[in-house]
Amino acid sequence: MGREVEQGRASNNVHRTASSVLIVDDEPAQRTLLRMIVERAGYDTVEAGCGRSGLEALASPDTNIGAVILDHSMPDMSGLEMLQALRPKCPELPVIMLTGHSTVKVAIDAMRAGATDFLIKPAKPDKIAAALSSAMSSEKEAGELRPITEKLPVQAAFKDVVGTATSFRAALKIAAKAAKRNVPVLVGGESGTGKEVVANAIHAASPRADKPLVIVNCGAIPANLVESVLFGHEKGAFTGATAKHEGRFVEADGGTLFLDEVGELPLDAQVKLLRALQTGQIEPVGGKGHLTVDVRIVAATNRDLAEEVIAGRFREDLYYRLGVVPITIPPLRERREDIPALARYFAAQLHEEGDIACADIDQEAMALLSNYDWPGNVRQLQNAIFRAGVLCDGDCLGLKDFPELARQSGTFVIPRGSAAAAAGASAAMAGGGEADRHSAHPKNGVHPPAAASGNGPDQHQAGGVHSHAAVDHDGHILSLADVEAAHIQYALRHYRGKMSEVARRLGIGRSTLYRKLGEHNLDE
Repeated sequence: MGREVEQGRASNNVHRTASSVLIVDDEPAQRTLLRMIVERAGYDTVEAGCGRSGLEALASPDTNIGAVILDHSMPDMSGLEMLQALRPKCPELPVIMLTGHSTVKVAIDAMRAGATDFLIKPAKPDKIAAALSSAMSSEKEAGELRPITEKLPVQAAFKDVVGTATSFRAALKIAAKAAKRNVPVLVGGESGTGKEVVANAIHAASPRADKPLVIVNCGAIPANLVESVLFGHEKGAFTGATAKHEGRFVEADGGTLFLDEVGELPLDAQVKLLRALQTGQIEPVGGKGHLTVDVRIVAATNRDLAEEVIAGRFREDLYYRLGVVPITIPPLRERREDIPALARYFAAQLHEEGDIACADIDQEAMALLSNYDWPGNVRQLQNAIFRAGVLCDGDCLGLKDFPELARQSGTFVIPRGSAAAAAGASAAMAGGGEADRHSAHPKNGVHPPAAASGNGPDQHQAGGVHSHAAVDHDGHILSLADVEAAHIQYALRHYRGKMSEVARRLGIGRSTLYRKLGEHNLDE
């Protein structure tokens, strides 16, 4: 009966002119919240209260599903079971998995079952919207900006934080000094720079290290529930308050309260937060008295709170109260020297924590990672390593494991197993590596093949992956003729000018090869 009701509601929500988002969750309140987020993002919705209803909705000719938001833990049929059931029939359908279980195993199981993305509850509305936008777009963004890896353990001490860049270490030095004092700390920086890592380190180095560290994502709390979440509520305080609830301030009593994305708090909640900071007292919603708490505040924001104050969206007095010790974490693009160490750390962590075979990254892939701008910062890098590691078959990550990053950076990748890769491997085993160490530019200005820049035959044997640049010096996509010229020159170097072998490996006749040399103005 319940399944029929959910399916009926789903049918009423469908607009057949555009694809809809199927929301599968056994909690009605969570479905309602997700529906509001999805519809606000501009998509129609279909709802299902269990996995079987979700499969029925997908099979219905009356629905046009373009993406699925799927709860991990449900009775009758789990999210993983539904995902495994739908993948054979809908191999390309984007599926975003939501879960409250932040473990490496859950993440890996979801990825291997075919999840397109993976979000931890409670996920911020903008992250859900961004995940949907990327999933529904034909141009997938590289690097995975969503927090797939939030379930991996966070470093707990300053000595464990990876990074040697001067600006980053300077910020950590200030944080380490502030940790020993009972003063509020405001950590600023772009999303994904590691503000939560710094907050964990501050708590671990403080006199409160043996007390609770309570984390609140202010941006993920509906505006009408902020006070209840932070300060608690009494039974019957509002509709749905069926029991007394202790807020996060009470949970953190004696320890540290980390207010992530504090700039997202509505103004009325800012007033009560300021009062709590000034007096050390909180008032639960529906309560008749005050509770005294001893809480150390660490706040974080990716907004410029000074500008928010000027715009009237953030209280000036609260800004100064929170920012007794301000710290700014630099974006990853400003500390590129840390990228190799971070990438290797994440690969090793995934290998140890997630029982993944890949434990290292080869030179070509590392060069790709080091040259990428990482708009999502450390979190995006971590997500890219995580996804590549889960899907990798070998024990070392290479270019082929980062296809979207390679595409965005203009690197042409020949996957392992292709005829070109096999030809390169055969020549390398025959000893033709010395010529690969010479990087001569073609006369037409095409970039030389990256694989020919320095690692010799061993690289070809181990990886079976070769790359050519796909863009010119001005950043424009090369023509097919230029790509062909680069590939022919690569083959000439690789086989040391042995024209018969070059022609055979390229699959053309010698006369055709000589003609193409003339067309592209290339020398033997």
